[in-house]
Amino acid sequence: MLLRLLVLYFLLFISHGSIAQYELEGRVTDQSTGAAINNVSLFLETTSDWQETTKDGTFSFQDLETGSYILSIFADNYSSQSHEIILTANTTFDIQLDSLGAKIEEIKVIADENELRPYFRAVEGMAIYHARKTEVIHCDKINGNLANNSGRQIYAKTAGLNIWENDNSGIQLNIGGRGLSPDRTANFNTKQNGYDISADALGYPETYYIPPAQSLKQIQVIRGAASLQYGTQFGGLLNFITKEGNTNKSFNFRTDNSYGSNNFISSFTSFDGSTADNKLKYYSYYQFKRGDGWRDFSEFTVHNGYAGIRYSPTQWLDIKLEQTVMNYVAQQPGGLTDQEFAINHRQAKRPRNWFRVNWNITALDLSFKLSERTKINNKTFFLLAGRQSLGNLQPINRVDYGGERDMIKGQYRNIGNETRLMHNYTIKDRPIVALIGARVYKGFTTQTQDYGNADSTGTLEDFTFINSDGIFRSDYKFPSFNFAAFAENYFSITDKFGITPGIRFEYIQTASEGTYQDLVVINTNMGLDTLKNEAAPETRQRKRAIVLLGIGMSYKPTENTEIYSNFSQNYRAINFNDMRILNPNQEVDPNLRDEKGFNADFGFRGVYKNLFNFDITLFYLSYQNRIGNLQSTREDPENTNITEPYILRSNIGNARVLGFESLVEMDVLRMFKGNSFPVGLRIFNNFTILDGRYTKIANTAAQGNRLELVAPVILRAGMNLSYKNLQLGYQYSYTHKHFTDATNAEQVSNAVTGIVPSYGIMDLNLSYKWKWLKWQFTISNLSNSKYFTRRASSYPGPGILPGDGISFYGGLQIQLGALHKKYKKDKLNTL
Repeated sequence: MLLRLLVLYFLLFISHGSIAQYELEGRVTDQSTGAAINNVSLFLETTSDWQETTKDGTFSFQDLETGSYILSIFADNYSSQSHEIILTANTTFDIQLDSLGAKIEEIKVIADENELRPYFRAVEGMAIYHARKTEVIHCDKINGNLANNSGRQIYAKTAGLNIWENDNSGIQLNIGGRGLSPDRTANFNTKQNGYDISADALGYPETYYIPPAQSLKQIQVIRGAASLQYGTQFGGLLNFITKEGNTNKSFNFRTDNSYGSNNFISSFTSFDGSTADNKLKYYSYYQFKRGDGWRDFSEFTVHNGYAGIRYSPTQWLDIKLEQTVMNYVAQQPGGLTDQEFAINHRQAKRPRNWFRVNWNITALDLSFKLSERTKINNKTFFLLAGRQSLGNLQPINRVDYGGERDMIKGQYRNIGNETRLMHNYTIKDRPIVALIGARVYKGFTTQTQDYGNADSTGTLEDFTFINSDGIFRSDYKFPSFNFAAFAENYFSITDKFGITPGIRFEYIQTASEGTYQDLVVINTNMGLDTLKNEAAPETRQRKRAIVLLGIGMSYKPTENTEIYSNFSQNYRAINFNDMRILNPNQEVDPNLRDEKGFNADFGFRGVYKNLFNFDITLFYLSYQNRIGNLQSTREDPENTNITEPYILRSNIGNARVLGFESLVEMDVLRMFKGNSFPVGLRIFNNFTILDGRYTKIANTAAQGNRLELVAPVILRAGMNLSYKNLQLGYQYSYTHKHFTDATNAEQVSNAVTGIVPSYGIMDLNLSYKWKWLKWQFTISNLSNSKYFTRRASSYPGPGILPGDGISFYGGLQIQLGALHKKYKKDKLNTL
């Protein structure tokens, strides 16, 4: 029945006849002088096509279908414009731009989020990005495997990222920049549409939820200088921007269905649209994803949903309400030792390990335009979430004989509010932008550890404690509170030079309150005798008040190039959550201290039309009291005559990372043959050199050593060959060998620490779009390389976590919609 309905639906749309191809061309001139304006950015919202005007101010969009289009125009020192164009034939549309001069009400033209630049302009939306290292990923332009959120393909052009991979599910994202740990992306401030999505931004900043790539308009990355506006983390900001309702259609339907190796299935369906007056817009999606995994005992099932509605009753008020829901269950096969990986990297040893996550986020976004000069944005967000792990955490070089499994249950209840005010003004006819804001955040985390159901078969996902005496191995509450206030001011000193100073005040309060099992057992001739088994209370609290400073400067030699530099202080408060978790592979120093330091950047970037862009950066990251892993030994609890290896997580000392990051991207053919040339060959090179060292050491075992998790060389390069709607993409990713602990251990028996060898991975993508259909085919790990990216001390390990071998994915996308009647009366149309 469903198939018949779909066929009928398709015929309904096809019955309107074949869709003609038209051209939209024109010329952009200065309204006052009539002179042609070159390098004007034009963005066609419906198709996401972007180009810049030629020397004589002309532009030309070709191969467009009948329908309505929104054409947005942006140029430095000119007022921005947006036009609705109904295309029924070849059309010439000339544009006149009004010079900005000192018109303060038009300073918003400095940037617009719709423009397909690889980095931000000085001011966009409700944020100042001037002189910062920024990167913008336009997700609809990625020719890659979006169905499983492939990190190395989605972030291929984001410089300096160490990306951990250990399955093909794409459930979690593990990325770290500039030598920071990728573990659950905890060193970034991770947000969705500007609000928090991590477990607890202060107490447990790990990210268990990321949105499906098909649902995203942009991924925004701002490096360490983001600390003043978005939080104190060293890594910076990672912000996922979801799509919104199509302004041309009352109803738009999209479905992406993919099938791949190891029974991978992904079904993504979205609905969006708007009212004819565009006052109401909506976007929603549901994703189902499952697979058996490349290794045994790696099955997973994911459900992901989102609904967002935006209402703009007047030009002065905008209201948006969002709800996100996600839950998944995944079996985790555990890690391997170095010897086991060498013999058979596909084997699995832990059939009884499971992981379950549920995530619920509600957000309300209010925007007020008080005047042409002043606007306010207020975001309130709530998170109700949980994660549960169940399995055997014993060192991977020990056999799992069954018995009670270790279970950890965490619950997260957070509420936060952030308010920003942006004001435009002038000093001696020079435009200035001031931004002030405040953030209030309260987190409440509970975490319990004890024994769960034994289940020798491994098929039972029973996330319940079997405790009978009421004394848990650990049972804690972790309340946290944060108040922050920040201010930045962008001064446009001249047309070429600008400066932005900033300041942030933070009050941070973290605490822990609970009990741990105080248990003493002795061996006797009769067996085991328990001398003591009681719940020992423990309370800790720490309060801090800190001030962070920063400054950024930039100089624009030409309209499309910029030299920028910035300095920003950073701070990372410790969390108490891990201190009472009993992990046989790791111990946490109970006297951990907060980390502090700074980021400094010096870079040169530019863009030419939509054909060539580059960003080259030197940076220096300084750490005080860097928290790291030390390979250590201790007495084996099962045999006191021998020792066993373990990781001690502690403040190692002061450290620094010095780095060079570069991204160069060019459409080789169109660069020399013109933008209208039918064949495109876009190549990119993303190259990073890092040198991380400990400079002042509290522990002599790390004296003079390289920083852990700092790969000296990271390279990602690729090409995309396109002809009309056919695209062929190739990508190569290389990461140089690096250490995983501060002692620079090369190999240990439990495989929790040691070297991560160098590895290189190739991916191939092919796609073709025909009207409302799009086919996608991907070969992941084309050469079937044998590699791993991480060693884990806990779930999903412990031990070496192998990367997937060669895998194949195929998908079909269908997109249908109904234009507003004002564009095409009483007819449906597909775009």
